[in-house]
Amino acid sequence: MKYTVETEIDLPLGKVIELFDNPDNLKYWMDGLVNFESISGIPGQAGAKSRLIFRMGNRNIEMTETITAKRLPEEFTGTYEANGVYNIVKNRFISIPGNRTRYITENYFEFKGFMKVIAFIMPGSFKRQSLKYLQDFKRFAEDDIRNLNVIQLNGTH
Repeated sequence: MKYTVETEIDLPLGKVIELFDNPDNLKYWMDGLVNFESISGIPGQAGAKSRLIFRMGNRNIEMTETITAKRLPEEFTGTYEANGVYNIVKNRFISIPGNRTRYITENYFEFKGFMKVIAFIMPGSFKRQSLKYLQDFKRFAEDDIRNLNVIQLNGTH
């Protein structure tokens, strides 16, 4: 299964990359993320492996992320492996007029076993989840800037 999703963020490219490239921010926009830990390599760099645990409904889903390419803003690509699912996500960020940023993800999935049945029955659920993560990141990034501006206006740091 292959598809692309995108959104526009009302922030300049540099600020979007700064927020995206900080793994401490994952908890603010990756709904269901319970734990993110480095397994090997230099965190955030090509070749690094991390374990992600998500709470979905009443169960935990563990996946392994391997960063395969990092040339931000042009590309941040990773593979994500979980029980019966192999996923490649290529993230791209493009500066657009009005000090805005287009955030695009290209998604590729392979399924095994029971997950083939799930993917066949509910193929749209994967695309909806990918789009939700983009929209949640957009909301986080734009709210982060609004909150920072309010703090600066109030004179607190």
